[in-house]
Amino acid sequence: MKKIVLLAAIAIFSVTAVNAQKKAKKATVAKVETVKTPAIDGAGMVFENETIDYGTIQHNAEGTREFVLTNNGNKPLTIESTQGSCGCTVPTKPEKPIQPGEKGVIKVHYATDRVGQFTKTVTVKSNAAGQETKVLTIKGNVLPDAPAAPATETKS
Repeated sequence: MKKIVLLAAIAIFSVTAVNAQKKAKKATVAKVETVKTPAIDGAGMVFENETIDYGTIQHNAEGTREFVLTNNGNKPLTIESTQGSCGCTVPTKPEKPIQPGEKGVIKVHYATDRVGQFTKTVTVKSNAAGQETKVLTIKGNVLPDAPAAPATETKS
């Protein structure tokens, strides 16, 4: 009799726990779906990533990457200027204003002919409300070329 009561109690507890977890998951999903990025009064600027990590790349590898941004405001966003922290970092700004809700791209080219670790910044100036200046970062490591194998002589 004790075993039957114990099995019934375990079964009831298990069913209750499973149902509680299902309800908790549904409640969490509903909350996530209703959260939205608040609109900015004026032009807004939200970046998908504020740091780009090139990782470890080969000497003279392709050095162009893109920062993607969205205008989360209610007025057009104008990128007035982009400036690299040194001559090895060359950013390119969008020429046309980015309309509300639209995405834009700031391209950055790093000179990968320079060997070693690097961390550089790109300063973005815009008409974004509350953040007229934004600093983005690129980083990585450029490997040196592999040493050339010594030439071998062939005997005739």
